[in-house]
Amino acid sequence: MRVPGAVTDPTRVRTETIQFSSGGDTIQAYLARPSESGRYPGLIVIHEAFGLVEHIKDLARRFANVGFTALAPDLYSRTGGPNPDDRPSVMEKMFSLPDAQVVRDLEAAAAYLRGLPDATGKVGCIGFCSGGRQTLLFACSTTRLDAAVDCWGGYITRATPDAITTPARPTPVIDLVDRLSCPLLAVFGEEDQNPSPDDAARLRELLERASKPATVKTYRNAGHAFLADYRPTYREAAAFEAWPDIVGFLERHLR
Repeated sequence: MRVPGAVTDPTRVRTETIQFSSGGDTIQAYLARPSESGRYPGLIVIHEAFGLVEHIKDLARRFANVGFTALAPDLYSRTGGPNPDDRPSVMEKMFSLPDAQVVRDLEAAAAYLRGLPDATGKVGCIGFCSGGRQTLLFACSTTRLDAAVDCWGGYITRATPDAITTPARPTPVIDLVDRLSCPLLAVFGEEDQNPSPDDAARLRELLERASKPATVKTYRNAGHAFLADYRPTYREAAAFEAWPDIVGFLERHLR
């Protein structure tokens, strides 16, 4: 199986497991950076509902391979991640993460990246599935981001299947887009149901109404998580189309 951006020479990338502080708590994270000396922009890579699985680490290495210092925080650090094979556990963990806590942790991740000796000072964020929603949330809740990529972030119009809001998710993320503080690329699949094509259209409408610097793109013959090559949702053609779009967007706004 072919995957876009695959790291064919592992010596080009250095990786390590690190920790950073957020509100007095310790957040575990995976750090991937180019091996060659130089100054690089930072990129926060937010995991899916399944947690900091190997696929997310691989994506961090792919971004490091093209010149970003990629930090993938484990947003489940306080409680432990779910069993990826237990869907109810995955959904419960995802829905119980408080939005305010997520924003604080991502602020701390951005500060960590900016504090590295080889940092350029610019930081972007990309997230997948629940991480896509959290990327959009973060980009609408901070002024400390230079670019954001929301990849098929679900539940942007409501908190859960049964509730518009919950204590953990008090405001639908789509209602925050007038506060977007940086350029945004929102990536959708035309066969996805959450986020649906209607969600994509609504997001585009609200971004345009607020005159925000955003691109909303829907990929054909693709559904949810079409870049996730470890899942049956993977769609090679759409993945190879989206990867240069994503990297090109980050290059334009973070270099």
